[in-house]
Amino acid sequence: MSEDHPALGVSGGARLGPVATNDDRRRRSRTQQGPGGPRAPRQKRPLPAGEQFFTPGAIGLRKSVETRSAAPMAYLFTQVPRWLVPAVLVVLLLTGFAVAAWPGALAVLPVLAFVAWLAYLSWPSLGIGGRLLRVVMLAFLVVLAADRFGAFQSLPR
Repeated sequence: MSEDHPALGVSGGARLGPVATNDDRRRRSRTQQGPGGPRAPRQKRPLPAGEQFFTPGAIGLRKSVETRSAAPMAYLFTQVPRWLVPAVLVVLLLTGFAVAAWPGALAVLPVLAFVAWLAYLSWPSLGIGGRLLRVVMLAFLVVLAADRFGAFQSLPR
C-alpha cells in the first residue's frame, strides 16, 4: 500500500497523513495568532473610577447636549486620526492671528465653538482653576473674533 508521491515529497513506502484543507487553515488562523498559540479574547478596558460619559442626574439642556455630543465625540476620537483635530484647530487659530480682516474672524469661530463645546461638557467635573481657565480662554477668543470683525476700529487710539 505504499506509493511514491514525488510532488508531495513522499517516497519509498511512507504513508500519507491527513492533508490540511483550506477550511482547516482558516479555522487555525482564526484561533491562533501565530507561534504564540491561541488568541485571548479582546476585553474592553474599564473606565477609571469616577469617570462617566454623562453627568449623573443631568436634565434639560445639559442632558440633550451630552446625548447629542456622544456620536460626534466618538467619531472624533475613534475614526479621525488623533493629530487631525488639533492640527486643524491650530491652523485656524494661526489664520485668525495672521489675517486682520473678517476672514480671520471666520477662522477663529470654529475654534471658539469647539473650545466652548468642550468647556460646557467638562464644566461639572472642573475645579475653580479649570473653570477660570476656560472662561479666560473663551473671553480671549471672543475678543479676537470681535477685533477681526472690526468691533474695535471706532475706538480712539
